[in-house]
Amino acid sequence: MTSARDRRLYTWENRVVAPLDRSVVPFERMQAIVDHVWAEEGLRWPPRVRPRKASRATLATGSRLAIEAPASLPSWVLLHEIAHALTSTAEGRGDGHGPDFVGTYVRLLVRHCRLDRAMLTETLAADGVQWNPDARPAFLDRG
Repeated sequence: MTSARDRRLYTWENRVVAPLDRSVVPFERMQAIVDHVWAEEGLRWPPRVRPRKASRATLATGSRLAIEAPASLPSWVLLHEIAHALTSTAEGRGDGHGPDFVGTYVRLLVRHCRLDRAMLTETLAADGVQWNPDARPAFLDRG
């Protein structure tokens, strides 16, 4: 079941992000991109990319241990799933589409899709999407 929070995020993505990033990543390149993003975050042991048959309900999934994807994905969708991997733990706890997820996702969109942070901030607010600009990976010791 899709929550109101999820619907707001998906609406924002389709209205703002999708039109600005039309690049598509073939499955064969996805692991290299995941590895690159992980390294850019200063992390080791990225999730593995595994094949997934696309369905109407879910195009791809992401967790700390695996990203499941079809034969190709828009790059922003891959970054969405990487953000899930960064905001979940190996035990399966995560932020869903909460503020830490959105903050992580925005950081990835700015860094890897070169989207304008101020524009993303403004449009998130306009669409009522809460986000944490200081979000960090869920599995790191915040000591």
